Amino acid sequence: MSDPAPLRPKHIDLKKDTALTLHWSDGRVSVYPIDYLRRMSPSADARELREEMRKNPLAVLPTSAGGTGGPLIAEGVELVGNYALRVRFSDGHDTGIYSWQYLREIDPDQPEPGDD
Repeated sequence: MSDPAPLRPKHIDLKKDTALTLHWSDGRVSVYPIDYLRRMSPSADARELREEMRKNPLAVLPTSAGGTGGPLIAEGVELVGNYALRVRFSDGHDTGIYSWQYLREIDPDQPEPGDD
């Protein structure tokens, strides 16, 4: 039996100050708040920070806007090949590559297993 076609977004909508919205090929719509996307970046430094937070809930988080004094925004998104997005944040972070699979895994409204 072959694997089903990979899930990909049919439409990508970025509201720079609020959220990234993806309309998936299976009909699902996922909304990722900008601060959530930044916190869940798949970059090595963000993964290390999340691990530190799991080990020590009192760890001090870096400022979300990178000292700019303003709110964190997504300055833009770009396609990476046919499999991912790169998001440029106002704090200067742009090294995380969000694969379609990873975006589905971190969907804030993802149903719990068995809720489908």
